[in-house]
Amino acid sequence: TYCSFVSRTIGRKTELLEPYLRALEQEIAVTGKLLAQSGRTVRTLYIGGGTPTTLSAPQMERLLGVIRDNFDLSRCIEFTVEGGRPDTLDLEKLQIIRSGGADRMSINPQTMNDAVLARVGRRHTAAQTVAAYEAARAAGYDAVNMDLIAGLPGDDPKSFADSLRQVLALAPENVTVHTLALKKGADLYAERMELPSADDVAQMLAGAEASLRAAGYTPYYLYRQKYMSGSFENIGWCRPGTAGLYNIYMMEEMHSIVSLGGGAMTKINLPDGRLERFHNPKFPQQYLERIDDVLAQKDAAFRLL
Repeated sequence: TYCSFVSRTIGRKTELLEPYLRALEQEIAVTGKLLAQSGRTVRTLYIGGGTPTTLSAPQMERLLGVIRDNFDLSRCIEFTVEGGRPDTLDLEKLQIIRSGGADRMSINPQTMNDAVLARVGRRHTAAQTVAAYEAARAAGYDAVNMDLIAGLPGDDPKSFADSLRQVLALAPENVTVHTLALKKGADLYAERMELPSADDVAQMLAGAEASLRAAGYTPYYLYRQKYMSGSFENIGWCRPGTAGLYNIYMMEEMHSIVSLGGGAMTKINLPDGRLERFHNPKFPQQYLERIDDVLAQKDAAFRLL
């Protein structure tokens, strides 16, 4: 309910998955050729911004194979897949992603309070989060990120502190503490759900900082969004030597970011320090209908490199 990403209930509405995947494969192939011609190499690779693991294990294996076939990853120093909801992960899928080259996994409980999860429409449980985390370790991931959100409806400082305690007990390398942002495209905004007060959110964040520092984590990136509870921020915390480089590159905007898929935004860093942005259509049907335009836009973007 708090998310404004384009979303559908996978399982009942899957007819776009296959054609979407085929279109994405086209964009990958064209981008791979443009990258090779440009002489640029991929330094970090991130699959996410939602829950890409709604793809089945065979679909994920296919996607990763197309990426390997078209991108030179010999100089890639970080490859992350956002697992998103823990209920989309199992050992088989995690092993496929790991064997496909990803070395960093993001597993996002948002809260470890089952009642709050139900309130915000997350169809998983805290127990499933723990199971997904253990499966990721069994699959061989050395770096795991976990997200929590301060300010969710039905949550309070005591419950949030308990969620963080449970996450820290798992000892992930990265913990990202988000503050709820009231996005106008989200159900939570439209329904005007009752939210924790700014004072409560301040307590959540202050307690999180104290607990994370005590556990050996340090902050490594920060960003703000519009309409955030209490006008606070999102902060990424990490253990020494485990900072998520992609997050830093995205936030500092000193690197060119080539993005693929529906809703993706490519950012080309120009010699004078300005960024030129290229947007892909947001909605899946539009992405499919305008895939030729998407490919032509990629060519225009690479002409600036």
